[in-house]
Amino acid sequence: MSVEEVSLREYGPAVSVPLRTEAGRALAGAGVLRSATPDPGREGHWLLRAGSSVGAVRVPGGPVVRIMPKTPVGRLFFLLGFSLDPARAWRDSREGSIDTGGHEDVVPALAHAVERQIDVALRQGVLQGYRTMEESALFVRGRIREADQVRRRFGRTPPVEISYDAYTADTAENRILRAAVERLLRLPGVTAPVRRLLARQRLRLADALPLVRGRELPRWQPSRLNSRYRPALRLAEAVLRGTSPEHRPAGADPLPVNGFLLDMNKLFEDFVTVGLRQAVREHGLTARLQDAHHLDAAERVGIRPDLVVRSGDGRAPVAVVDAKYKVERADGLLNADLYQALAYATVLGLPEAHLVYAAGREPVRVHEVHGSGIRLFQHSVDLSRPPAALLTALEHIARHLAGAAPHVRS
Repeated sequence: MSVEEVSLREYGPAVSVPLRTEAGRALAGAGVLRSATPDPGREGHWLLRAGSSVGAVRVPGGPVVRIMPKTPVGRLFFLLGFSLDPARAWRDSREGSIDTGGHEDVVPALAHAVERQIDVALRQGVLQGYRTMEESALFVRGRIREADQVRRRFGRTPPVEISYDAYTADTAENRILRAAVERLLRLPGVTAPVRRLLARQRLRLADALPLVRGRELPRWQPSRLNSRYRPALRLAEAVLRGTSPEHRPAGADPLPVNGFLLDMNKLFEDFVTVGLRQAVREHGLTARLQDAHHLDAAERVGIRPDLVVRSGDGRAPVAVVDAKYKVERADGLLNADLYQALAYATVLGLPEAHLVYAAGREPVRVHEVHGSGIRLFQHSVDLSRPPAALLTALEHIARHLAGAAPHVRS
């Protein structure tokens, strides 16, 4: 016996589900759940427990597994939209900056949002651009590729090996949008009305060639011409990179499940670090994400703080931040995190280090380390608060980071 659909909640309790052995092993091997193990008390059942990934996946020969987020979906997509385009989100901090259509599940909300963004992008027509084409032809058009002509045709004509610039809708931007539409049409949980709208967008993008499985996404450069495409492109790339087996790097192991997942750990980290990087610029400072250093003099032990704030010229570190998608413990202490923050401050020669949590009992808590003079700050950014309040919380932390600038130890 098996089921067609399983609902789990992010970091929720384990659920006992009837599963075929191969389906259970596929889930266990995919790494999309916190744990997937046979239920010792019920034959033919597996205990499934979700971790920080939210969304939906389909198991070959098994059920669709939906993982509901603790954070409301509208707030989740605000975090996603902010991480993709902080400047725009900072100007427009309303919850509706990404239209999720009122859906409470991640995949239907995502499909609705992408379709709406693509529709806006294509209202003025499908973007076209010049693209260098290479082909064999019976007549000369553009430039003869002399080396290829000699190598392939031994100098004989026709056919002629030519290259030319074509004005076409087969651009990197349109290929990405088409691939995202086709990806969404294959995902479980997309509603029938949105599927029809997505199919319409696929027809509008039919002149763009499909992407090749296993290759990296094509690159595009922001310009005046593609400015109307940018919100749709950033969201489409998020779709294609959300555990998509089609566009994993060549040689990577294939995923045994198919679907879309958002990692809340990464999403919160991106929101905090990208937001703080944006905010400290108002104080004349710069910041680096995932700034690499070494813990030891022999440079054998690497460390990589989430964010290192630096002076305006980028030379001197003035503050260090690590984001933690965790709920503060009852005693308010997370010792391993404090040790990590202390190591960062020590290596960078700073008088303080900052930890930012997704929830906490107090807006800020301070610990002074014996014998070092280093202070460790624990900040909380409560994701249940409205978007404008979340951005205000980041601004308060940024002001604190900027205030630490004059106190750098030599």
